[in-house]
Amino acid sequence: MAKLVNRLAWSRLQQPVRELAPDTVVLARIGRPGVIVTAWGNGNYDFVSRYFAPAKGVPEDPVTGAAHCMLAPYWAKRLGKKEFRAFQASRRGAEILCRIVEDRIELQGECVFYLEGQAEV
Repeated sequence: MAKLVNRLAWSRLQQPVRELAPDTVVLARIGRPGVIVTAWGNGNYDFVSRYFAPAKGVPEDPVTGAAHCMLAPYWAKRLGKKEFRAFQASRRGAEILCRIVEDRIELQGECVFYLEGQAEV
């Protein structure tokens, strides 16, 4: 699934993921809307990740629900479980609880509202 939308890179060590400083100009030219980087967790978390989408005008997304909807099945195969405690290691950082329930992914965590309004159809 990740190949259709994004590019996924992973590491066994989480420190390289946390310290990664990609060239966003180069990433914007790879022909994918975004790049997900992930690694095994450290005991507090099952996995850590970061999401870069400079092709969409987002150098690094601080917390990405869509990426975690792709990461949950990816890590389910590797960890043999259906519920995960994840950490997106952006500068802001966020903890996300991910659950696979039948053919859906449930995400739970804190959010920050950035827009509120009404729309008429």
